[in-house]
Amino acid sequence: MLRLLKFLGVLLLALVIIVAAYIGIHWAPDKSVDELAGRWAQPPSQFVEVMGMQVHLRDEMAEGADPDALPIVLLHGTSDSLHTWQGWTETLSQQRRVIRFDLPGFGLTGPFPEGDYRMAHYTQFVLAMLDELDVPRAILAGNSFGGQLAWETAYAAPERVAALVLVDAAGYLFETQSMPIGFRIAQIPGLNELMNRVLPRGMVESSVRSVYGNPDRVAPALVDRYYDLTLREGNRAALAARFREARGTEDAPARLATLTMPALIIWGDQDRLIPPDSAARFHQDLPNNTLRLFPGLGHVPQEEDPSSTVEAVQTFLAEQSVP
Repeated sequence: MLRLLKFLGVLLLALVIIVAAYIGIHWAPDKSVDELAGRWAQPPSQFVEVMGMQVHLRDEMAEGADPDALPIVLLHGTSDSLHTWQGWTETLSQQRRVIRFDLPGFGLTGPFPEGDYRMAHYTQFVLAMLDELDVPRAILAGNSFGGQLAWETAYAAPERVAALVLVDAAGYLFETQSMPIGFRIAQIPGLNELMNRVLPRGMVESSVRSVYGNPDRVAPALVDRYYDLTLREGNRAALAARFREARGTEDAPARLATLTMPALIIWGDQDRLIPPDSAARFHQDLPNNTLRLFPGLGHVPQEEDPSSTVEAVQTFLAEQSVP
């Protein structure tokens, strides 16, 4: 018995040393906006004060673009940032004003001061941003959570939204086939607290690769971006708070049925986070929509293949005569 106790003691000590070493290696405290801005807020980035936050924003229109065309507002998904729309912006800003910003809880904007991550609070934020930027009416495009935010904003204020572009959008109750490990940990009490101080870069890389149709397209610089912006002070705690509020809605079909503006539904057919079944439901429930499935692409097709997906947006806007 004494030998067994000694063995268990040695085993426990070894386990403690291994855990301590792991934490030490992957120790990753929060970073300030000032630390991150030099790399991730290069021009034309700016910061505007809205609802008590300094919101990271890019508002672009190329010389020669139509100043009378409606702006397009791009809303990113969970744990993402305005950078995910870079490819679309380079093309669309040649024709019209393109506005993108880091949503509260993500990117360089950081958490809501009140800690309120309900969808209604986010729609209030989007409308406040439109007011701040003097945009009475716009095209709203969103990916994943940003897609749900786009159509929920259209439901809350349909007079402000001329058209919708929903990219692998959330909103329905669904069964995921593969959830990024970072998202799973953010929903586990205790572990999500540990993740506020410990963040292996490999875990971020695994999460990003899991949402791409072709993981080989995930370059180290892309992982750097996701990793760095996750470390923005308050973002990891905000992610856990956001997941406590994140859910589909049983009345999504009834809400969507009221949205008569033109809508483009874009979906990667290899999306395992929100599978294409949801695309078919949007196609069924939105009164005036076009569905485009993209073979081989995953959950963030605007980032994985910006040229093909933005071409679909241009075609849609032209065919629907969206000003």
